[in-house]
Amino acid sequence: MEKQKLPNETLILILGIASIVTCCCWGIGLILGIITLVLAKKDSKIFYENPDLYYGLNNLKTGKTLAIIGIILSLLYIIFAVYANVVYGEEEIRRMMEEWTQQMQNQ
Repeated sequence: MEKQKLPNETLILILGIASIVTCCCWGIGLILGIITLVLAKKDSKIFYENPDLYYGLNNLKTGKTLAIIGIILSLLYIIFAVYANVVYGEEEIRRMMEEWTQQMQNQ
């Protein structure tokens, strides 16, 4: 019998990458990372029940690793954003962003 590709192998890899790319989008990377880990757990269970029937464990592990990195980066961004908002306040952050924008435009 030929080996089959794991059902969500490609999706797990894509979502793992997307969780890193969207880590600064107010929780989207966190959500994608969690979804990726859930799918990876299901596919791991399928693979380890019948390892002779499936292939693609490397992509599964890579996607899972990327999802963990994406979750960590998302959490760090959320913590930083909340901290900055508490310490500086919304108006001060806007003022600083406007200054940075003007400086970038003047260069």
